[in-house]
Amino acid sequence: MKMDELLKNISNRFGKDILNVNKRSEKRAYIDIYPKDIKAFVRYIFKDLSCRFDTASGVDDFDSLEILYHFSHDPSGITISLRAMLKDKQDPHIDTITDITRSAWWIERELHELFGIEFNGNSDLRPLLLPDDWPKGVYPLRKDFQPPKRDSRKD
Repeated sequence: MKMDELLKNISNRFGKDILNVNKRSEKRAYIDIYPKDIKAFVRYIFKDLSCRFDTASGVDDFDSLEILYHFSHDPSGITISLRAMLKDKQDPHIDTITDITRSAWWIERELHELFGIEFNGNSDLRPLLLPDDWPKGVYPLRKDFQPPKRDSRKD
C-alpha cells in the first residue's frame, strides 16, 4: 500500500474529523485530530489498516500539550502519526488506547509521569521512571519545569 492510498482510506473514513494532514514524504505523514476522536482513529488505523503501534511522544507547546501517536505500516515502511492537542495544560485529559493496543500501557504511564497527562480509562498510571520521592504535580518535561537547586558544597 502506498502513502496516498493509506491517507485516502483514513480521509474517506473520518472526513471532517481530520483537522489537517501533513504529508512529509512518501513514507511519513502527520494527521491532526481532536483528542475526543483518538479511540476511533487508533482502532481504525490499528485494526482495519493493520498498522503497528510504535510509540507515542509528548511535546509542551507552551499553551497546550501535544501527543503524537506513531503507527507503522510495516509492509510499506510508512509511518503515520496522529497528533492530538490538549488545550487545558492545567488538567490535560485524553482517552486511553490500552484497550485497543496493550502496548500503549508503558508509554501512557511515561507521558502521565513526565507531562501530567491523564489517560481516561487507564487504571495503572503509577510512576515508572522518576524516584519514589518525586514531588506530586511536578512534571520534568514541561517547559515550566524548574530543576531543583543543587547543593554545591562537597561532603
